[in-house]
Amino acid sequence: MRRSALLTVCLAVFVDMLGFGIILPLLPFHTQDLGGTGIWVGALLTSYAAAQFVAAPVLGSLSDRFGRRPVLIAALLGSAISLALTGVAGTLATLLLARVVAGAFGGAIAIGQAYVSDFTVGKARTQALGMIGASIGMGFVFGPAIGALLADLGFAGVSFVAAGVALANAILGYFLLPRTTPAAAGAPARRGGGNPLTALRHALGNATLRPLLLVIFAFTFAFVGMEATFALLGAERFGLDARALGLVFAGIGIMMAIVQGGLVGRLSGSFGNRKVAIAGALLLAAGLVILPFVSPWVGYPALGLLAVGQGLLTTTTSALIAEEGGAELGGAFGVSQSASALARALGPLAAGALYDVKIPLPYLLGAALALLAAALLVSRRRGGTAPATPAETGQPATAS
Repeated sequence: MRRSALLTVCLAVFVDMLGFGIILPLLPFHTQDLGGTGIWVGALLTSYAAAQFVAAPVLGSLSDRFGRRPVLIAALLGSAISLALTGVAGTLATLLLARVVAGAFGGAIAIGQAYVSDFTVGKARTQALGMIGASIGMGFVFGPAIGALLADLGFAGVSFVAAGVALANAILGYFLLPRTTPAAAGAPARRGGGNPLTALRHALGNATLRPLLLVIFAFTFAFVGMEATFALLGAERFGLDARALGLVFAGIGIMMAIVQGGLVGRLSGSFGNRKVAIAGALLLAAGLVILPFVSPWVGYPALGLLAVGQGLLTTTTSALIAEEGGAELGGAFGVSQSASALARALGPLAAGALYDVKIPLPYLLGAALALLAAALLVSRRRGGTAPATPAETGQPATAS
């Protein structure tokens, strides 16, 4: 049952990311067709991250109270609605609204992470979280490629295809996702626990969770800064055109998926999540330092270091969050997704501004943030106050 649950949740997350990725190649051009400039393109991307920053802890906390399955299905339905709204958006204002709705229901990742953590423990949990990460990565690899192939349908047609994929995903989830009791069932009631936003305040007040949130913000900020500026760097230093850049990013995504889907579980079983996370942060820092100063033949291996480091960090920090989340695991994962969303909103802006000053600056800033993440992980002490989840006590989540 646990393996079936894991595969079903991974499929749900993969298809959710696939539907989101399908419209990405055409979104900037549609924005221009509606009269928007580069500022509007940035606003559309930032609005998604901002809405996700607010909504992810709410969805995660609701999954603690009412169970993962109903909240995940609701999030998948919300994705379908947002994509359909994107297809009918005839003005910049309605397109912006559609992206806000998409971000508000973009907490499926956090719920999926909590879902698989309910069924696993130890090394198996890290492997399961790695598979969730790999599912996300492959969704972003294949989604834009499918969107590019469907470009002749026009933006509305592509959006409706993506909405259909998302709706099918929600229906499939309804029939296949296992039923579990709420993770917080039987846990002592927390004052103000009826308000899902309490998850944010609780996580920030938790001395063991707070450094992990800063780690997630730091390495995500570093990585998205590279994503935002590498097209410029690749064209100027490496002579890459749009097609070549697409292949490079696809290669990064595939390498990250391989690391998360297989390598990280073995490494964490041998060395522990914290040590593997530290190694990932150091690899990320090394890749960022090397990349803006070298020829393509050295630059591509540097991108490999980046991909491996990011893959190791993403999975092991999720596993460390799972160790500390206790009965409010969904809320903890929601807040961690908020930290990532905030970095994705701010990182490209800062990196773009620094790139205009001097090309290596965003990469050097990213390397410094990756080293900060490593330092925080080195100094981190595991807390022992969080209540044990069913998986941590060796008991699977109970079917309802």
